[in-house]
Amino acid sequence: MLNEKQQTTKITTASGRPYAENENSLSAGARGPLLLQDYILHEKMAHFNRERIPERVVHAKGTGAFGTFTVTHDITKYTKAKIFNKIGKQTKFLQRFSTVGGEKGSADTERDPRGFALKFYTEDGNWDLVGNNTPVFFIKDAKKFGDFIHTQKRDPRTNCKSPTMMWDFWSLNPESLHQVIILMSDRGTPYGYRHIDGFGSHTFSMINAANEVVYVKFHFKTQQGIKNFTNSEAVEMKGIDADFAQRDLVDAIDRKDFPKWDMKIQVMTIAQSKETSFNPFDVTKVWPHGDFPLIDVGVLELNQIPKNYFADVEQAAFAPAHIVDGIGYSPDKMLQGRLLSYPDAQRHRLGGNYEQIPVNRCPYMTANYQRDGQMNVNGNGEDAPNYFPNSFDDIYADSNYKEPVVMLDSNVADWYDRNGEGDNDHYSQPAALFNKVMTDYDRHNLVSNIVGAMSGIAGPKKDIIINRQLCHFFRMNMRLGNAVAKGLGVNVEQVMADMKGHA
Repeated sequence: MLNEKQQTTKITTASGRPYAENENSLSAGARGPLLLQDYILHEKMAHFNRERIPERVVHAKGTGAFGTFTVTHDITKYTKAKIFNKIGKQTKFLQRFSTVGGEKGSADTERDPRGFALKFYTEDGNWDLVGNNTPVFFIKDAKKFGDFIHTQKRDPRTNCKSPTMMWDFWSLNPESLHQVIILMSDRGTPYGYRHIDGFGSHTFSMINAANEVVYVKFHFKTQQGIKNFTNSEAVEMKGIDADFAQRDLVDAIDRKDFPKWDMKIQVMTIAQSKETSFNPFDVTKVWPHGDFPLIDVGVLELNQIPKNYFADVEQAAFAPAHIVDGIGYSPDKMLQGRLLSYPDAQRHRLGGNYEQIPVNRCPYMTANYQRDGQMNVNGNGEDAPNYFPNSFDDIYADSNYKEPVVMLDSNVADWYDRNGEGDNDHYSQPAALFNKVMTDYDRHNLVSNIVGAMSGIAGPKKDIIINRQLCHFFRMNMRLGNAVAKGLGVNVEQVMADMKGHA
């Protein structure tokens, strides 16, 4: 049955012209050729041909929802960010979950990290916090990012996913080991999006009202509890429902079972950052909770599914460059690279004026001199000046938002490999995860998943890649190395000899 609006609204072209025939094309006779003048046909087909925008290079498959963030604890001694300035304060936000390596048509239960991206609509501008469901990442320098992602995509010759490419890269980059251990555990196949933790992953900074700076890590603990598929369950679900995580989130919110996460932070002073045995700005490392305990901040609640997926999820543009007063960056090299690459990717995908799209637009007043460009839909500044400074408007730069001076560690620029600086211990933290955090059940599944994944390595370099990766497992934990080697039918003595040869 048609609603009142549908009963009283005429169908029109995009330019507003009402028309009567929307199903049959204008033709020369009932069975004759079509006429060029049927503009309705041209408009419908031309728009259809342009409906798809470029999919995200990474995180293409995902879902999203709106929600409310509520402050539950006072952290104003660390930050002057207005989003945190009062207990009980609520801020609307958008959250997008995603897989990382797959295309839009891939399955939700693939073994992959899960994107955990947040856009907070604050009165000081939009704040994007773009992370994953893991506290670490595969690489610590953005220069490797494109190379790494290529290994997660399709082989140039076969156009298929390639375990050989993946393990070749990981075995040549031991810094990946921490994330690989997490990925190959059951955390790599979570039960939808409601049962994952989230992490800002990078090190950020906070600035308080006295312009004092501390470094922070953001954590989001699911109130639904961690829940994962085993590998066999994940594979089975791929055939049953490739959109399982999408459907699970929509169904939960529709039945008002609103998913919630507790926001927490870890705090490190600048003095402490100079004394740690590890590089606190290395995204392949975690900050030990015993030394830097979690501090409660607030609660995220997802309570609204967008009315239109394309408008509010596909067009959503997240960038870690988008911070607000009281939040800052850090020397994290992966973060520094993302500050450039993420906005650049959104401009390519959505256009230079992507922040005018409603889902990305700051709901509070904005004032700048950005003009023109494709899809400028905000009036383009009308007749106001398009330059600064000028004598005609009252827009000014507010010195209250000036950021504190950043002290650099060195005035020497070089392509550091950081050998000998204590940054190349890639084994202690994943070993602690394996020994102290995982249960025997977790360790059993980890070995099984690794053996299954590495069994797909093929080609003339197969033995080299397998032995090189096994060396990393042995350096991390002998028990893990032996179990994986046994599962792959590899001669352990040969691997140990290779390790001695490369010591």
